[in-house]
Amino acid sequence: MSAPDDLFGVVAERHLDRRAPLAERLRPRKLDEIVGHRQLLGPGRPLRALADADRLTSLILWGPPGTGKTSLARLLAEASSSTFVQLSAVTATVKDVREVIADAQRRLGEHGQGTILFLDEVHRFNRAQQDALLPAVESGLLTFIGATTENPYFEVNPPLLSRSSLFRLEPLTVQDIGLLLERGLASLGVQADPVAIDHLAGVANGDARHALGALDVAAALAVGRCGARTAPGEVVISLDDAVDALGTKAIGYGVDEHYDVASALIKSVRGSDVDGGLYWLAHMLEAGEDARFIARRLVILASEDIGMADPMALVVADAAARAVDYVGLPEARLNLAHAVVYLATAPKSNRVYLALDAAVQAVRNRSNPGVPPHLRGSGYRGAEQLGHGVGYRYPHDDPRGWVEQRYLPDGVDGAFYRPSRHGREATTAQRWPYPPDGAR
Repeated sequence: MSAPDDLFGVVAERHLDRRAPLAERLRPRKLDEIVGHRQLLGPGRPLRALADADRLTSLILWGPPGTGKTSLARLLAEASSSTFVQLSAVTATVKDVREVIADAQRRLGEHGQGTILFLDEVHRFNRAQQDALLPAVESGLLTFIGATTENPYFEVNPPLLSRSSLFRLEPLTVQDIGLLLERGLASLGVQADPVAIDHLAGVANGDARHALGALDVAAALAVGRCGARTAPGEVVISLDDAVDALGTKAIGYGVDEHYDVASALIKSVRGSDVDGGLYWLAHMLEAGEDARFIARRLVILASEDIGMADPMALVVADAAARAVDYVGLPEARLNLAHAVVYLATAPKSNRVYLALDAAVQAVRNRSNPGVPPHLRGSGYRGAEQLGHGVGYRYPHDDPRGWVEQRYLPDGVDGAFYRPSRHGREATTAQRWPYPPDGAR
């Protein structure tokens, strides 16, 4: 490349640096500058020990957005003697992977130097693409670092996962985010009201990229409010600037947290904690969760955790699910809240769930005994000659509406359903042939 080209290239890089987002401009240059993750990077901790000893092995960094996965991967590679190569699973193909492997083979043969491949958004790689990496990772030709926001046990091929160490990056704390925001203020050359910083740090949800992006916008709003003639050092970001910069932030989460938050909702309602149920419902709605998914989970809970203790629970949950389709969001959020409050305050019983599970096990644990003759269909010519329906006693012929009769195959113990003492189920127990638990 000619000297003029070099000059223009350097000038272009400087312009890009100035135009880059604040989070990009503040990327740490060494491991000691990384904020948070002390459990991994503190003295003697796993990742720090591997980096200091230049013994880096294939690993997967799993954590929410904005926790520094890409920065950490770069710095781990820089601390080693290997060459760092980065691909994005969003755009890379199997051909790109094979080219990286070929280059790594050549680099190792010619210079004795290893290669670290950093694959961002590794969960976007399909099975075939991940399989293309496997031989090079197995042989040690490539040291693989994958970054993902999704649970790798769901998204990464088991062979690749088994050959990689898994490190979980937790969301940054409010204090961590506050430290990064102070660095951002120094970089921008502005000041901020402490309550503005507290607000930005508090709503960042552990996401450094989001916090620094909001700070960048807040600084621009403050400059516009203070006037162009105000010296940079005299510009002060106010709480209003911080609020306006954030706008309405939608809470987001990945696949793994999707199931975790859904679990928190169900466990809160099952535990009769109305406030917990409403909190996690609000969390899911604010994250843009599919309302039909929430409704389906509530319909399941109505039978699994309430059942006959309050049979109306299923009616309420089903009505909320229908309202989601009929009314739609945002109004249907009230129907979902109605269902959550009803289900949380309803008496609880899992006896329907346990009864069905016991019946399923009884079916699975023995060969098919067939339908007893007296229960077989008899509404056709010749059924009586076969013995079908013979001996069946019609319950409505008895004044009680019930007759003593066996409905299970021979050899099957019918101790499946036992009503509890909770809610409506206790009333059911009074007229049931079997007494409730504790009264047998």
